[in-house]
Amino acid sequence: YDDGERETRVAKRLIRSTGGGGGGSDRLEEGDKVEADYRGRGKFYPGKITRDRGDDTYDISYDDGERETRVAKRLIRKLDGGSSGGRLREGDRIEADYRGRGKFYPGKITRDRGDDTYDIDYDD
Repeated sequence: YDDGERETRVAKRLIRSTGGGGGGSDRLEEGDKVEADYRGRGKFYPGKITRDRGDDTYDISYDDGERETRVAKRLIRKLDGGSSGGRLREGDRIEADYRGRGKFYPGKITRDRGDDTYDIDYDD
């Protein structure tokens, strides 16, 4: 059932790509470099996973010295170790943090506004 939910001008930091090959690349492990939504407030910061709790939560040591325990997997984005040069494009399959509330939903980019914001059509 598609109720046509859309969102405009979604900041790039609230979007993660789901497209592309490799299975298992979304698996998180201790030592992985990540970005995590600190305290679930919608702003992601770089850090490293220091402990896998085994229940889809992780302890994070942030690059600025802060620490956070039991961070839900849905609030963590794995970094590829290289540059984050993966440009988002119209038509890309993504997950976006709907209204910046910390919950990601699948959808598709319908417009690249050229200022690191995008319009999203959600799958629901």
